Amino acid sequence: MSPDEYCQQKTLQSGSSFYYSFLFLPPERRRAITALYAFCREVDDTVDDATDSSVARIKLAWWRTEVSSMYKGTPTHPVTQALKPHVEVYKLEEKHLLAIVDGMEMDLDQSRYLDYAGLQRYCWHVAGVVGILSASIFGYTNPQTLAYAEKLGLAFQLTNIIRDVGEDARKGRIYLPVNELQQFNVTAADLLNARHSEKFEALMRFQTERAQRTYDEALALLPKEDRRAQRPGLMMAAIYRTLLDEIQRDGFHVLTQRISLTPLRKLWLAWKTYVRA
Repeated sequence: MSPDEYCQQKTLQSGSSFYYSFLFLPPERRRAITALYAFCREVDDTVDDATDSSVARIKLAWWRTEVSSMYKGTPTHPVTQALKPHVEVYKLEEKHLLAIVDGMEMDLDQSRYLDYAGLQRYCWHVAGVVGILSASIFGYTNPQTLAYAEKLGLAFQLTNIIRDVGEDARKGRIYLPVNELQQFNVTAADLLNARHSEKFEALMRFQTERAQRTYDEALALLPKEDRRAQRPGLMMAAIYRTLLDEIQRDGFHVLTQRISLTPLRKLWLAWKTYVRA
């Protein structure tokens, strides 16, 4: 299996909605974004699959070394081997890839966030920089496009947090800010024990409205001249915003189930956005 094939398989196995936006890219950019996504998945799995945090830290340290080796021209992992040819072409910065690794390590150090400002710092590491790297691969002419991509990454991560509240709680992680739980009189025990209530629905409505505002703020930042190049991000925004609508329509029953869109619906939303953009 070639490095590119390895990354393709990793992306397909994840079942991510991002895959549907990759389909509309030219081959070279598609290979680059697939390698980047596979890198994110590998690093994320290092933490999610670990039963011992000390082992996870050792593996993350290895990934930092591997990123450095890639920029020196000597990668050893299939993902970094696949990503290496695109680093110079799309000006992918080493500090951004290392920031992703740092973000994954934050999950080993912290499972609660006191306020939204703290949560935003985490989201920047695991999603904002991914947005910046992705926008570089998609192509842009106006530097403001990177601000759009960073903000869009935040919106995606806020959506993931809403969708995965129950799943994350079962892992002992709560990404909803503590002061907002208190504001709506929802306790950590309510989430850990999957207690759905009107108070929880009000909390999740608040989270959803903020996520939707973040999408609006991101899209307002996208310069017109780069809209065509950045279509993959717009496709993802269409898919994720539809997912938010579905979660709200379902009454925010995310503590005991994972709400998702069908592959056919994701593909339809991606195609429709591609045509419109």
